[in-house]
Amino acid sequence: MSETKFQIDQQIVYPSQGVGKITEVFEKAFRGTPMMYYKIYIESSDMIVMVPVEKAEELGIRAIVSAEEAEKALNSLSDDFEPITSDWKLRYQMNLDLLKKGTIADIAAIVRCLYNRSKVKELPILERKLYDQAKKLLEDEISIAMGMDVKEVESKIHLKLEPPGSQPKVKHIIDDFDDEDDDLMNDISSKKNKDDSNDEDDDSDDTNESEDAGDFDESDDDEF
Repeated sequence: MSETKFQIDQQIVYPSQGVGKITEVFEKAFRGTPMMYYKIYIESSDMIVMVPVEKAEELGIRAIVSAEEAEKALNSLSDDFEPITSDWKLRYQMNLDLLKKGTIADIAAIVRCLYNRSKVKELPILERKLYDQAKKLLEDEISIAMGMDVKEVESKIHLKLEPPGSQPKVKHIIDDFDDEDDDLMNDISSKKNKDDSNDEDDDSDDTNESEDAGDFDESDDDEF
């Protein structure tokens, strides 16, 4: 077997999916051509994905950071940051791009941004989902990197985001266009749910994670 970046039983971060573990590295024919794959178990969703080794870096799959890097990301949650745009479409896309990049600093930045924005106005559906996804990913990685219980990490994250007696950090909001239109966001989500079984790719650009096109279940031998 050729050399691979990740080894069996190694814990990794798959930004669009969660923290996982490499359970197998194997060769499999794809359209007649042998390819190496990682089989990854994602505990948070109890799901197994198979990713071509050559696409792992493109998909943002990386090793768990060191304890020092995890602590730095945790502390960054208390940092001041640039004003937040009130244009939900722009803000959502910016944070989605950060999630795709997937460094622990990027994930912490999403959590910090959306938590503080929620103190100004309740997040719409898509942003709440993005916030929950990023927060869970941050909790799980810090827990592994620092050897701490997830519940303890969750408490530390909350204290960093909102120290006792602190004032909200958001002092300025860039008024690009309109603030969030919650009805519009609900319409987007409702339409997506209705069209899931027969939707068009160009109607789901911001709500689907297209970088996952390289994943497939074990039964989908003909898909890539």
